[in-house]
Amino acid sequence: MKKLIITIDTEGDDLWSWKQGDAITTNNTLFLDRFQRLCNKYNFFPVWLTDYEMIQDDRYVEFVKKYALEGKAEIGMHLHAWNNPPMYQLKVAQEGAPYLIEYPDDVMEAKIKFLTDLIFERTGIRPVSHRAGRWATNEKYFELLSKYGYVVDCSVTPHVDWKISLGQTEGSCGSDYSSAKDKPYSIGTSNGSSILEVPVTIIRSHKLFLKTSSVKNLARSIWHAMKGTELWIRPNGDNLEEMKYVLDQTYVSDRDYAMFMIHSSELMPGGSPTFKDERSIEKLYKNLEAFFAYASRKYKGSTLKEYFVKNCRDM
Repeated sequence: MKKLIITIDTEGDDLWSWKQGDAITTNNTLFLDRFQRLCNKYNFFPVWLTDYEMIQDDRYVEFVKKYALEGKAEIGMHLHAWNNPPMYQLKVAQEGAPYLIEYPDDVMEAKIKFLTDLIFERTGIRPVSHRAGRWATNEKYFELLSKYGYVVDCSVTPHVDWKISLGQTEGSCGSDYSSAKDKPYSIGTSNGSSILEVPVTIIRSHKLFLKTSSVKNLARSIWHAMKGTELWIRPNGDNLEEMKYVLDQTYVSDRDYAMFMIHSSELMPGGSPTFKDERSIEKLYKNLEAFFAYASRKYKGSTLKEYFVKNCRDM
C-alpha cells in the first residue's frame, strides 16, 4: 500500500508578513492539536518540521513530545537562517530573507548544531528528518545534515525553480529544482555518508479545474490549464479537487508515496495570508476531512523516519 507522508513547516505566526526586527509570535501552537487529531483519525502521522521559535514555546514542546512519544507523530527540523542562533551579520546587498547556504560554512554548521541540540534538549528526541527554510539546499548543507545525524530530507520541489526568490547577499537566490527527480534518491556527501531525499509531491499538469465561485477564478483556471501549472498536495482553501487529482496520479504512477505539506501557522485564523479568519479555517478543515477520508482508501500513513527505515530495508 502506498504511503501518505504529512509534513508541516512548524514555525512562527504569519512569517509572510514578518520584517527584520519584528517579534515572532508562536500562538499557532494552540491550534495544532485539532490537525494532529484529524490526521490520527485516519491513521496518518504528521511530521512536525520544527524551527527555532516553536521549539522555545513550552506549549508546543508539551504538544509535540506527547504525540511523538506515543508514535503518532514525528518531530523533525526546519531551519530559518535569519533568526536561528548563533547570529551572524551578512553583507546585505538585496531585499530578501537570507538562505542558510549564504552563510560561511562554519556559521552554517553552528546553526544546524544549535537547533538540533535544542530540539533534543527540549524533547529528549533527536531529529533525523529535515526540510530547509525557503527550500534552499546545496552540497555543503547535506554534508552538515549528515554530520549531525539527519538521514532523510524533504526540501526538493520537483518542477519548481526558486531562483526568483532572492536571498540577502549579492546575487543570492533560491534553488532550481525544475529538473529534479520526483522519486526518492540518495544524496552522497564528501564524508562518505548519504541522505535519502524524499521530494515533495508536485506534478505539472494542463488539466482544467473549473472554479465556480467567480468569473475571475474561472478565467484563472483556464489560463493555468493552457500554460500548465505545478500542482501540490498543499491546501489553499479552494483546491480539494486538485489535491485529490495529484493523489490519484501518484497512485497510478511508479512513485510509492505522496507528500502533503502545510505551514503550522496556516492552521490558525489570521496566521497566514491564505486563511485570514475562522470561516476560512473551517472551510480548510472541511476540505482536509474530505481529503484524508479519500486518501485513506488507498494510502497508509508514514512518517519520514518510518519511510527511510523501510526504504533502506528494501534496497
